[in-house]
Amino acid sequence: MKRIGNLYEKIISLDNLRLADEKARRGKLRSYGVLLHDKNREANILALHETLKNHTFKNSEYSTFTIYEPKERIIFRLPYYPDRILHHAIMNILEPIWVSVFTKDTYSCIKGRGIHGAMRNVKRAIKDRENARYCLKIDIRKFYPSIDHDVLKTIIRRKIKCKDTLALLDTIIDSTDGVPIGNYLSQYFANLMLAYFDHWIKEEKRVRYYFRYADDMVFLASTKEELHILLADIKKYLAALKLTLKGNEQIFPIAENRADKHGRGLDFVGFVFYHNQTLMRKSIKQNFCRMAARLNKKLNISARDYKQKLCSWYGWAKVSNSKHLLKTIIKSQFYDTFVLRCKAV
Repeated sequence: MKRIGNLYEKIISLDNLRLADEKARRGKLRSYGVLLHDKNREANILALHETLKNHTFKNSEYSTFTIYEPKERIIFRLPYYPDRILHHAIMNILEPIWVSVFTKDTYSCIKGRGIHGAMRNVKRAIKDRENARYCLKIDIRKFYPSIDHDVLKTIIRRKIKCKDTLALLDTIIDSTDGVPIGNYLSQYFANLMLAYFDHWIKEEKRVRYYFRYADDMVFLASTKEELHILLADIKKYLAALKLTLKGNEQIFPIAENRADKHGRGLDFVGFVFYHNQTLMRKSIKQNFCRMAARLNKKLNISARDYKQKLCSWYGWAKVSNSKHLLKTIIKSQFYDTFVLRCKAV
């Protein structure tokens, strides 16, 4: 595999730093960090350029907060200036290089893929009843916090040879334990950590149907036996990366539909997949119904406000078998305009 050099000057160029500033501020124009930076915007960009040019850049201290949905996690946050601008500057140059390493089977945080890209391909694969009869579903124990820095650095060096760029990335990687959830770079570090595992699965293990979203992984096959053998090999491979499975790995037959008691649905990326139907995950459906019920009680709500509040859930419903659900929970006087307007978004 060809390794790429001469990247650092591109990353630290003033044009790239200004572009990074434009990208980093999208949707955050009124945030405190952006407003503070804008008081001396050009001077700050010049100062960041000088620290990078002189190799004196230091990471800022992280602040943390906790979220509880969809599960409890500690989120790390860096100041807008200089760190988040720098992370965007790095990705302006490195993103196409790193994305070229990823197989088509990984979907998290990659432009043009994402949750709905994964959904479409799982839905298509699961119709192959002969070769998608059984499912192996796994995820990694405390994936982000358990990423080993030395292993990650070794993986990064398989594609990049620019010494200054590697030194900068090492500084960012070593700024905290593991890989902090919430950093712009972290999602790419996480994908890189398993990128060559993906190649191993497809090219050496020859798995026909494989899907990965972050550390959630799905493997489809015609027999349980081949999935049990694959699982044993996966554990050995991940051990070499200093990663372990959560211990809740499952091998099961996929049901024809929700009423079929001889199998079960595959719960992945917010949907439950069967051979004959695709449904929204129960928790997402419940949140959709609660919000609709709350809005339905409002007597004077406009069709526009109604649509804006529910349109994100419609995105889940329209690609699953949820037509009856929509007709049940959407106000009758809004139903036709609601569906038409959401389709246009």
